[in-house]
Amino acid sequence: MTDETLLLIGRETPHGREVMETHARRLRDRAAVETVRVVTYESDPERELRGAIDTGTADRAFAIPMVAAHTRETETDVPRALRGLDAAVEYVDPVGRSPAVTEALADRARAALAPAGDTSIILAGFGSSSLPYQRRTAEYHAERLLAETDYDEVEPSFLLQNPAMECARYTVSNDRVVAVPLFFAHGPATRERIPEELDIDRGGIAYAEPLGDHPRLTDVLHGALEKRRVLAESSDATPAAGTASNPVATDGDGRAR
Repeated sequence: MTDETLLLIGRETPHGREVMETHARRLRDRAAVETVRVVTYESDPERELRGAIDTGTADRAFAIPMVAAHTRETETDVPRALRGLDAAVEYVDPVGRSPAVTEALADRARAALAPAGDTSIILAGFGSSSLPYQRRTAEYHAERLLAETDYDEVEPSFLLQNPAMECARYTVSNDRVVAVPLFFAHGPATRERIPEELDIDRGGIAYAEPLGDHPRLTDVLHGALEKRRVLAESSDATPAAGTASNPVATDGDGRAR
């Protein structure tokens, strides 16, 4: 029987580590895999993670970056840090684009401002000046939230690309507005930058919590692990990130380099 480890990899922030540890504990309780470890970095994942990841006696490690959508770091730096591990590594794409995540976002929105009459959601993402994944993920959830909830307007906005966050309060058409961060955990972006760009202190916009420890996110992580395990055990499985000549092996939006 293959000994397996799951690595949840993300930035080191107080709330981020707490969120990842919560999901890790739930996955351990489900016996989803023999070992679940939380691995964090502050600014340079390739340098900080290389040599610091412990897979114990595992034959195979599954690594999931804890972000809503791929970034330059998760496309390039994190996979490079995973190369050379003793265990064969299966690198899983970020799980942010999932119907269950839409459900969690809807829950966060309702907890901050339930729809009553004409109510808008500003779906607040980080964005990217060059990569499409953040936009695609936000647009995916915006379409689903509009179709499956009682909110009658859902507008994505971003810190690093258009539509710009600073303009969001002027582009929604309703007086009742809730901003929902498309982030896994609180950090500088959700604590400082988004509230500043939206001028939350001015009033008129309710501010929801990020996905955080929502149980549906645990379900999504578990599902991604199981899906990747099936692929790894099939004869046509993508080569593992730790053993392939390419630094990235993904099963979704990630582009192999």
